[in-house]
Amino acid sequence: MNYRKIDTALAMAINQVENPYQRLFIIFIHTQPILESAAQNFLIDLGIRKKTEGETVFTATVSAHTISELSDQNWVKHLKLSQRLRFVNQG
Repeated sequence: MNYRKIDTALAMAINQVENPYQRLFIIFIHTQPILESAAQNFLIDLGIRKKTEGETVFTATVSAHTISELSDQNWVKHLKLSQRLRFVNQG
């Protein structure tokens, strides 16, 4: 696993997982602008629709094992854990 490509929150969450194959993490996958077909197929296998031209950020629900695989791909620039947003109290 290439921890240089993984944000701190995601790295901490990965270290607490009991089953590395369970899809627990909603992540943002930041990629190179131009992807070869093998990279596009990798994303499609994760359930991501076909890449449109110029698109470089994707969202997927993945396992710790898949995060490890993604972090080792040269076309992946950065992986970031999605955080749940809370509404700001407007009063």
